[in-house]
Amino acid sequence: MMHRKRPDEAALKRGTAIALAALSSCALTVGIAGTASAAPRDAQGTPRSTYVALGDSYTSGPLIPTQVDANCARSDHNYPSITARERHVTSFTDVSCGGATTAEMWQEQGTNGPQLDTVKRDTDLVTLQIGGNDVGFGSIIATCAGLSAKDLAGNPCQQYYRAAGYDQLTLKILQTAPKIARVLREVHHKAPHARVVVVGYPDLLPDDGTGCFPDVPFAAKDFPYLRDTEKRLNLMLRAVALLNRADYVDTYGPTVGHDMCKAPADRWIEPLRPASPAAPAHPNAKGEEVMAQALLKTLSRGAGRH
Repeated sequence: MMHRKRPDEAALKRGTAIALAALSSCALTVGIAGTASAAPRDAQGTPRSTYVALGDSYTSGPLIPTQVDANCARSDHNYPSITARERHVTSFTDVSCGGATTAEMWQEQGTNGPQLDTVKRDTDLVTLQIGGNDVGFGSIIATCAGLSAKDLAGNPCQQYYRAAGYDQLTLKILQTAPKIARVLREVHHKAPHARVVVVGYPDLLPDDGTGCFPDVPFAAKDFPYLRDTEKRLNLMLRAVALLNRADYVDTYGPTVGHDMCKAPADRWIEPLRPASPAAPAHPNAKGEEVMAQALLKTLSRGAGRH
């Protein structure tokens, strides 16, 4: 294993300050933007509802029937599709794509064009669920599963990510914050009157910190560590939304008690060996339905005031 140079305390503080400054800068840019225009109307004067969904695999719904885009593993029963049907939107565009990071907001991903290209001036609702792949969800799961055999009762994964003297995953979350803010700033620029909603990630592991080896092959004390890491990610997403004139949807709370350690009849997140049509460590059809209901509840309350 390669040894990384341990950054000194001053360097870490500078890095954190830079991340927070970037967030503040983005918030200021959005805050001084021009007044939003009125929602567009059709030829008969009826208000239009134009919805664009951006995001990664937690949005796209890989393996959930019916798959409508093989390149992006996108389902027509993911939470954006359910939301669009429930709200009877006039126009719906879902460009969420498995494996997407914030970079794919601006660049192609296989046959999927840059996701932000679908946001237009007349778009009046944009949902965004991104950041998990920037932090490294997939590699974290693989690393922690691989390390578990070293100490099943301990926390080998946590030790690995803190070997340099600081928590690498917390640092990755901090480094991802300005990237999310940049995406939100661009959405506001492209669709000035749109309501923008950031969607958080659902509860993947038991909220009480208990484990379920071997169904989820992590060491016992790594379960609370990974749970807390996801909570930090969601807290960052909530903060960035607040700073950038966007609403935030909590999908963690509504899914507590239905994580991937639960029995097949009770879980809404599939384990690493799924029993229902869904990708490992991802929401199944019920999980996407619950996320849709959380989003619909937020939308029904009207836009937040930030």
